[in-house]
Amino acid sequence: MNPSIIEKIKQDLLKQKLQIENELAGFTSNNKHEHDDHKSTFPNYGDESDENAQEVSEYSTSLETERILETTLKDIDGALDKINRGVYGICKYCGQEIEEKRLVVRPFSSSCVNCKSKLQKS
Repeated sequence: MNPSIIEKIKQDLLKQKLQIENELAGFTSNNKHEHDDHKSTFPNYGDESDENAQEVSEYSTSLETERILETTLKDIDGALDKINRGVYGICKYCGQEIEEKRLVVRPFSSSCVNCKSKLQKS
């Protein structure tokens, strides 16, 4: 794979990682008990029933958003680790190179298109 494309992907991943970390910081706090884990903050709008309903609704949304962002961060960290170890862009199922186009579109892909298609058909 072209080293300049890998470097561009790395820079894009680092930028995306920073954006996600900043977004998480806006509505979560760091979990002291687990590294790279965040804890959504429960909002407090008051004691009225409509305020309580709003709190629960917002908290539920925050939990799901937190889960998605943390999963994406783990994927990004995994891709950055592979880049640093020089094994980026190798399909974890067949060991062949993942297509450049696929990695540009989805930089934390861990499988080639053929293997992904086979897995989805199973």
